[in-house]
Amino acid sequence: MNRNDIRRILQKYFEDPVVGGFSYLGFSPNGVTILGLMVAGVAAAVISFGYLWVGGIVMLAGACLDLVDGSLARRKGLISDFGALLDSVLDRLQEAIILLGLLIYFLRDSNDIGIVLVYTTFVSSVMVSYLRARSEGLGIECKTGLMTRPERVVIMSGGIIASAWIEEGLFACMAVISVLGLMTVAQRLIHSFRMFRRKSG
Repeated sequence: MNRNDIRRILQKYFEDPVVGGFSYLGFSPNGVTILGLMVAGVAAAVISFGYLWVGGIVMLAGACLDLVDGSLARRKGLISDFGALLDSVLDRLQEAIILLGLLIYFLRDSNDIGIVLVYTTFVSSVMVSYLRARSEGLGIECKTGLMTRPERVVIMSGGIIASAWIEEGLFACMAVISVLGLMTVAQRLIHSFRMFRRKSG
């Protein structure tokens, strides 16, 4: 089963029914995007107080809303450049807020390993997103790489939930995101270099 198969299953059994519900309730696409940020804020607060498995589930629920806003915009014919920009900005804020919740949790526990891994996870995640945005701003499509946002969300939420029982599981997940994130940065740099050279040639 590849990513496209998973996407079709999610669309049929989750995305379409939930989009219909939000449409019936009168939500706008931007409203759903903002709601996702609010849910992430709740998840971060819960995580910061040490209720990790609850926070991980809430985080995953908020991230699922990211599947909804674009589909809702298409259904209502409300696709806009500003909506796409808002979605991208709030996606980055969601990740940052979750990591802030983890940082507070590790600071409370004086856990140096956790603090360092939160930092490396944040840096790698930001660099992956920034490189895509910068490349596309220069006219190069740049979606390649192992550790894109969906993978980060799934791995991070799984690690947070599992850490309620095995703290080292969260450390391992953050380390994977950090290492594969930096590998993704390298992949995207190489891809962009080749595309720029092809354009200039």
